[in-house]
Amino acid sequence: MTDDATPPECRRLLGELRCLRERSGHSLAALAAVTPYSKSSWGRYLSGAQPVPRAAVVALCQVAGERPARLLALWELADAEWSGRGSYTAQGGRGRPRQPPRPRRPTVRRSPSPGRPGGGGAGGCWWRVRCWRSSPGRVPG
Repeated sequence: MTDDATPPECRRLLGELRCLRERSGHSLAALAAVTPYSKSSWGRYLSGAQPVPRAAVVALCQVAGERPARLLALWELADAEWSGRGSYTAQGGRGRPRQPPRPRRPTVRRSPSPGRPGGGGAGGCWWRVRCWRSSPGRVPG
């Protein structure tokens, strides 16, 4: 899936990762069995359809018995392109620049009220209040 629009840094990393997988003798299914990534995830990573996480590079190096330093240096260069810091996104590549996270709205938590789960109520148990109210002919005493 890598094409001419893919920057050279990304193509080089993907080529090295594919060679490493082939040298290790593991199929995508075998990689999925020994790493925390699925077969389809490995397929997307190695085809260039999705950026490769740093931890996946480390996991593949461990499986193949390779020191990760060289591939992590390549990953740093490729990640700069994938994340929009380089020219890949600016020139119309498949990637999008990462947007800063939107601020989350504060959640309003209400204090428990009597007669509800976790609330006060009769004896501190909400179901007793509910059952007492729903019992026909029951007179509070």
